[in-house]
Amino acid sequence: MSNEHDELSPGGSPILLHTQEKDFEPAHGEESIEQISAHIEQHLGPISGVFHEIISDAVHIDVHVVPATDAFPYLRLVTSGMSDLPMALPEGVEAPQHMELMVTLPADWPIEHADFEDERYYWPIRLLKGLARLPHKFDTWLGFGHTVPNGHPAEPYAPGVGFDGAIVLPSVSAPEGFSHLVIDAEKTIVFMALVPLYPEEMALKLKKGSDALLDRFDAKGIRDIIEPGRVNVARKRFGLF
Repeated sequence: MSNEHDELSPGGSPILLHTQEKDFEPAHGEESIEQISAHIEQHLGPISGVFHEIISDAVHIDVHVVPATDAFPYLRLVTSGMSDLPMALPEGVEAPQHMELMVTLPADWPIEHADFEDERYYWPIRLLKGLARLPHKFDTWLGFGHTVPNGHPAEPYAPGVGFDGAIVLPSVSAPEGFSHLVIDAEKTIVFMALVPLYPEEMALKLKKGSDALLDRFDAKGIRDIIEPGRVNVARKRFGLF
């Protein structure tokens, strides 16, 4: 990938283009998995299972499953392993270098291995793993408000799915204290949520910035929970935006 500002969005934000992927390299593995697991259970609830990678490139990405409860009737999937390596921040940028990602799904989302043969059910895990590995494969970084399309040009994540990109945001549904995990004096892991976007929402963000999109989310009560078929906040009766 080029880490140069190859393009500017219509709103003036730099767009980093993923052009050169690193060759396969053995994963740096599971340096903080015990601390991450304990952190997840302390703040989100008991982990019912972990989807382990068999072959890992650059970093070993596991996905921890936190089932729905009466208190929080949604399923959470949280990565570990993305934070094993620091992200490559541009010179002069002050942002977290160590990150893990989370998606929040309806309680009845199919998550058995047999279900994952259907991309309509597997795509949130593919999204998590792909974005968790992206900074380390392309010498780049993810941070607040970053959007990543599903390919170039962007395509829906799965048949029948309207989303074709995602934005990185703090979780507004997670308890206070979950967002940061201090490993030691040199390393703090930040946990961020992935919120999938419709094409029109991605276009709105690129044209007017993250604040414009988040204002629409607030107005419509959109949180960091994946709800298939949710309202498209960038589509109005007489056109976009």
